[in-house]
Amino acid sequence: MKPFLIVNPASAAGRTGRHFDRIARAVTAALGGFEAVFTHHRGEATALARDAARSGQRLVVAVGGDGTASEVVDGLLQAGGEVPADVLFGCIPRGTGGDLRRSLGWPEDPEAAARVLADGATLVCDLGIVEYAGHDGLQHRRHFVNVSSFGISGKVVRELEHGGKWAGGKLSYMLASAKSLVGYHDQPVRWRADGGAWREERVTAFCVCNGRYFGGGMVVAPDARMDDGWFDLTVWKGLGFMDFLTKRRMLYDGSHVRLPNTEQLRARTVEAEPLEGAEVLLDVDGEQPGRLPARWTIVPGALRIRAPARP
Repeated sequence: MKPFLIVNPASAAGRTGRHFDRIARAVTAALGGFEAVFTHHRGEATALARDAARSGQRLVVAVGGDGTASEVVDGLLQAGGEVPADVLFGCIPRGTGGDLRRSLGWPEDPEAAARVLADGATLVCDLGIVEYAGHDGLQHRRHFVNVSSFGISGKVVRELEHGGKWAGGKLSYMLASAKSLVGYHDQPVRWRADGGAWREERVTAFCVCNGRYFGGGMVVAPDARMDDGWFDLTVWKGLGFMDFLTKRRMLYDGSHVRLPNTEQLRARTVEAEPLEGAEVLLDVDGEQPGRLPARWTIVPGALRIRAPARP
């Protein structure tokens, strides 16, 4: 299949655009000819992917970070019934967090990532849909691949979007997390899973997970699978700045699940609303598009992905 690349040249602190010649050589060596388009603003990748699927492209590849990948997937799903069953999604990871790359096992190296596009396994993966209040005051709906959350994670992503990615990768997330936690207090919300009873409580972060990683490498949901038809939910309560310093290792290796501050459960739908007039920010695959109230729904087997191994 001739790949169609949707490239975010600003990803990896602009290195993707500056060194696209290396990516082009890698894709050519692995797959031969290709087509490529560059994005110029947030949200453009969604429209490009939707049009690519409708025009007959069969291997649509995001070249960028988690946000770019999420936009491309959203575009493929927006194409609806016009998308042929043999359309594949692929990625050459070039972002700050790299959490979707970790969840799916994609290599960082462009040459290795291109070889996965050519020779990797084809996986059928679940997706999430999140319906939420946008910053424009309107209701929005989008698909996500890896993790969507609210609470401190939304504040961290907003910090990163305001110029906090200069350090790159894990360090950027660690610095943004530390800065966001200074003076942060758990936020009052009410939520329920699968239409059950509402729970009112204060949370540090509430994570709706399809994949295992978020926040630049934190193993937020150690047992999550992207092909089992379930969200894994991780709820953190009462975690502050000092906890981030002293328990950081547990957050990054997944052993935080043993802490009394961590609650885990599984669900197919989740609803959450703010209380006491709180502005509770969202994180959707590493982007900060809006705030609560929100509703999450799992879509089993929604996407075929080219990856090196099972999710």
